[in-house]
Amino acid sequence: MSEQEPRELPEPGPPSAPQGRVLAAVAAGGALGALARYGALVLWPAPGHGFPWTVFAVNVTGCALIGVLMVLTVERGRVTHPLVRPFLGVGVLGGYTTFSTYAADVSGLLVRQEIVVATAYTVATAVAALGSVWAAAVATRAWLDRDARPTARPGARDAGRTA
Repeated sequence: MSEQEPRELPEPGPPSAPQGRVLAAVAAGGALGALARYGALVLWPAPGHGFPWTVFAVNVTGCALIGVLMVLTVERGRVTHPLVRPFLGVGVLGGYTTFSTYAADVSGLLVRQEIVVATAYTVATAVAALGSVWAAAVATRAWLDRDARPTARPGARDAGRTA
């Protein structure tokens, strides 16, 4: 965690932007996110068996981006436009990440009796997705706090030493 005192998160409530604009932002973002996921699946197709690496990578990278977004918008308030979270969080990242494909992949692995792979995929996705949200949030906080750290004066490292 950072050295700063944690601020209370805002209470959930209706978005401050008009609902029509929010809906349009979510829809546009969702279309972009789904296209990005589809593009990843086309560029890096998964074989019909074994570990579904593409969906795993999409979900883990999407979760990392969610960690960055939440620090920038909710925790630190660096990005305050009322349509940023609906567009990027719900739309783009919601369309990009995919729980339904993850669940279908696990089901397919189980149907094909690839029990070890299905179990590994189930556990690895949960651990890696949650870990990537946490790691990205920590890294984003550190990046934002880099200017707040005191800098050492030249020669300060040797101040306590005698010759």
